[in-house]
Amino acid sequence: MEISSLNAVQKYAASRPATEPKAEVAGVGETAINLARDFAATLQEGEATAQAAMTGDADPHALVHALAQTELAVETAVTVRDKVVEAYQEILRMPV
Repeated sequence: MEISSLNAVQKYAASRPATEPKAEVAGVGETAINLARDFAATLQEGEATAQAAMTGDADPHALVHALAQTELAVETAVTVRDKVVEAYQEILRMPV
């Protein structure tokens, strides 16, 4: 079985676009910013619903739903924070 170098170069060039990064994929920084904005928006919506429920403008079902979403958002943020701290501590334990 013989593979010519020209054939290999052509196959490589043909497959190269499939491995190039896509421009529309958001970076880690942009993703983190979007997550922080979503988190803040969820907390603000929960707070607004709670205030509306206290004044009688919102039904109890909406309040329970908003509180559940807020609780889930906070638990997720705490879990992510714990994982980041754990990864940082693991990096600190690496020998230099």
